[in-house]
Amino acid sequence: MKKAFLALTTLLLAVTLSGCNKLTQYTISEQEVNQALQKRNNYEKDIGVAGLVNAHIVLSNLTSQIGRDTPGTVTLSGKADINVSSLFGPQQADMQLKMRAQPVFDQQQGAIYLRDLEIIDAQVQPEKMASIMKTLTPYLNQSLKSYFNQKPAYVLSEDRSEAESLAKKFAKGLEVKPGELVIPFTQ
Repeated sequence: MKKAFLALTTLLLAVTLSGCNKLTQYTISEQEVNQALQKRNNYEKDIGVAGLVNAHIVLSNLTSQIGRDTPGTVTLSGKADINVSSLFGPQQADMQLKMRAQPVFDQQQGAIYLRDLEIIDAQVQPEKMASIMKTLTPYLNQSLKSYFNQKPAYVLSEDRSEAESLAKKFAKGLEVKPGELVIPFTQ
């Protein structure tokens, strides 16, 4: 009888504490971040080396992996459609990009930014464009870093839910867990 009572008490305590999580934090899933990236992403930029090579780049199909590859970071994958003008004439290329960034919560704006973005892998098709794209990659990296430092990846909205409204008002930072971003309401 004592064992049954103890088991029931433990179960009730676990259920009660799990329900309290909603009162102490707000969780944003990888899927929600991906939806926001698809909706908000409008990276389109001209970069290059004056007189040698210029490229018009459009970034699409952004997806995130939160805290999976490297703890505390977000890894982004996306496709860059590139139209190049160079001494060799106009050419086209596609790049599959893999980037890593540090998520940062700006409480005043109620927004999550992906700061210090860095390209960690770039696959170019057709392969004959690899040398040109290798020359442009540092410029692309700096441009993407600047873009994501200024444009939020996710913005909390008071219209979406009461929980997001609370998160916007009472956030005490940001925690990165595998597959989710957690905004705690307490220290």
